[in-house]
Amino acid sequence: MSRIEPLNPPYSPEIAAQFDRIMRGAPPLILFRVMAGHPRAWQKFTAGSLLDAGPLSLREREIVIDRTCALNRCEYEWGVHVAIFAKAARLTEEQVRATVHGTADTPCWSPAEQALIAAVDALHHRARLSEAEFANLKPHYDADQILEIMQLCGFYRTVSYLANSLDLPLEETAARFPA
Repeated sequence: MSRIEPLNPPYSPEIAAQFDRIMRGAPPLILFRVMAGHPRAWQKFTAGSLLDAGPLSLREREIVIDRTCALNRCEYEWGVHVAIFAKAARLTEEQVRATVHGTADTPCWSPAEQALIAAVDALHHRARLSEAEFANLKPHYDADQILEIMQLCGFYRTVSYLANSLDLPLEETAARFPA
């Protein structure tokens, strides 16, 4: 069980409406239930979620999120995203596996996706992009997209900190890291 007790139903009408908007009728994730029990944390968390229709495609967004969560060994959030979005993002089984065990030059990725993964890896390991890494992104992504990549990496690193440090149990319907 989580190290901080999650909210249990019945939820206040305001929280229930927020859960319904985010989860589209599915039961709220444990992470959301923990955060929603603490108004300031929930407000800050939902303000930065970046799950809206931003400048990246669903596929690009999910590659960034899955890779970031995998690098942070956050099976909880990685598994939620793979279970919910991998099919819609048209990620193959090989590509899903590569988010955990691959590298930027794994052959299943297009050149644009290789530049994307190299950027995620650099941000994770060094908290910055070198001149070459930034230049490799520019033929494939505009300024708005590059900023979104950096923000997604930072937000999902924070999500990884939360899920890992709270020791959240894996969601029943979530994917598991490949062996």
